Amino acid sequence: MSDLLERSMSVTSQGATIWLTGLPSAGKTTIAYALAERLRREGHRLEVLDGDEVREFLSSGLGFSADARHTNVQRIGYVAELLASHGVKVLVPVIAPYKCSREEVRKRHEVAGTRYMEVYVATPVEVCAVRDVKGLYAKQVAGDISGLTGVDDPYEAPVAPDLRIEAHSQSVEESAESLHEMLVERGLA
Repeated sequence: MSDLLERSMSVTSQGATIWLTGLPSAGKTTIAYALAERLRREGHRLEVLDGDEVREFLSSGLGFSADARHTNVQRIGYVAELLASHGVKVLVPVIAPYKCSREEVRKRHEVAGTRYMEVYVATPVEVCAVRDVKGLYAKQVAGDISGLTGVDDPYEAPVAPDLRIEAHSQSVEESAESLHEMLVERGLA
């Protein structure tokens, strides 16, 4: 059997939303793109709904109040469910700080019969502040911004995520591999 035929037979066309939640600079987006690269090589239909890109294009004009953050998460959840219901694996590296917002997205998926997994990228705030990919922690310390998730705005960590990734104690590749293993175990990769 040819490699191409064997690979196409092994790739599931079932869609799913894989939501990576965690603090700013936890590693969500980096892990999502590492996994996306692998899944694309394997022949999966895939989309990454990066929180920053969605904020710019789908949620432009929304602020960062609790209501605005909830609205942003619901918009992203709607698009993710729509894509997943059409056989796309959707990686969603978005903070989504409030448990109720994430639960609403999960319930929408359940009602629609669409697979949904929550992945908690559990990097401690101290590590995130050192990484400070976007300079947010430094701006917060300097008093230039307020309402930073996990510092002076709440982050409600998942109690029972489908997968917990300790991104501060393993490489990006190891983190992406553990996520890939979860998808394999669930018949999605």
